[in-house]
Amino acid sequence: MGIIEKMRLDGRSIFVTGGARGIGKSVATAFAEAGADLAIVDVDIEEAKKTAAELAEKNNVKTIAIKTDVTDPVQVDAMVKEVVDTYGKLDAAFCNAGICINVSAEEMTFEQWKKVIDINLTGVFLTAQAAGKQMLKQGKGSIINTASMSGHIVNVPQPQCAYNASKAGVIQLTKSMAVEWAKKGVRVNCISPGYIGTDLINSDENLKPLIEKWNAMAPMGRLGKPEELQAVCVYLAGDASSFTTGSDFVVDGAFTCF
Repeated sequence: MGIIEKMRLDGRSIFVTGGARGIGKSVATAFAEAGADLAIVDVDIEEAKKTAAELAEKNNVKTIAIKTDVTDPVQVDAMVKEVVDTYGKLDAAFCNAGICINVSAEEMTFEQWKKVIDINLTGVFLTAQAAGKQMLKQGKGSIINTASMSGHIVNVPQPQCAYNASKAGVIQLTKSMAVEWAKKGVRVNCISPGYIGTDLINSDENLKPLIEKWNAMAPMGRLGKPEELQAVCVYLAGDASSFTTGSDFVVDGAFTCF
């Protein structure tokens, strides 16, 4: 099989958490374009349904939308069951749902801290664990977690200690799962995006001063685009990455190089 064929995902079943918009939608689009059948998983079920319908129509693939709170293990297990009941298997999982709350460490409430950790770290654990259980039964599968360059550096000028801690945790969680499952056919990797110009970020007037500061610090002088994360995720989801596990792919335009 040639490299082009190895990058195809025809007949693969993949779920994407936080898949209704932003990075999740962009990567789900790439999976669909590569031929995968998808489950768009999000707390916003109406937007998830729109995204699922759009991808099915444009790419002639099967899609479903599932409302899931990734911090609830019962809902997560039910989501994976629905994916397997629908498609008969689970080939890859993009555990991507996340949030950020910018509050200084001394002013952050316990509730704010817990919300970020619950969604960004515990949510990734629960979805990756549930996916891993199914993949271990199958003897094969690929899990992709969304970490962040914030797991490597302390972002400035915004205060985001909970976010940084959660994303550093995702990187180590990824490596730990990868080692545990390496001989069992299940691969686990993560991506660490830099600042990505999603529609939500670009449309937020309050973020414009921050974006100007980020771009001034960035070697490439700009935000990344959601579609610039697509290729690495398609690579990780398919057979081309069969010897790749426990890796963290930093896609940040060299932001963390200094």
